[in-house]
Amino acid sequence: MKSQDERPDRALFLVGALPPAELAWAHREALRVVRPGVETAHIDAYSDDAWPQEAAPFYEQALAMGRNALIRGGRSAKGDSGMGIDIDVHDDAEFEILLALAPYTIHTEGWRGRRQIFSASDTGTSLWVAVTGEQQADLLARLAARGIPTTAFAVRPEKAERRPRWLWYKEPRAERGTDS
Repeated sequence: MKSQDERPDRALFLVGALPPAELAWAHREALRVVRPGVETAHIDAYSDDAWPQEAAPFYEQALAMGRNALIRGGRSAKGDSGMGIDIDVHDDAEFEILLALAPYTIHTEGWRGRRQIFSASDTGTSLWVAVTGEQQADLLARLAARGIPTTAFAVRPEKAERRPRWLWYKEPRAERGTDS
């Protein structure tokens, strides 16, 4: 079910172990699904492992984008030009960089205004996306079409309703068997 204002209403988390190729596809398909709702994205051009050969050209492009932002003055000269590289998800070439590197980076994230839409980190082992019900169905269908188990993603359980702090320490008097 979609939220009334078409905003994502649930968070999906990548769970369980997948073979490396399936893990990369799960990341890419999730990013393709949420792409229309993302306004800004950033990626760190670092990985805890060696970049796969097929990602190497995209890694070089990301580093060049970071250096160019530094030269244009869009970044602090004190900052690391490989961190927080802006990705225009509406530009197909830049989105391809995101797709190629997201499964291997130490961190990437996407936002719509002040609402985070996705986060991938820990060199491919951590991914969550904020989706509508329709996007969730689309993602699961994409995974199934590639032979990836649809159980690769799970909906975050709703937070348990919090009790007032005093209820954690005391029972109401009537429940303790006192009259006063």
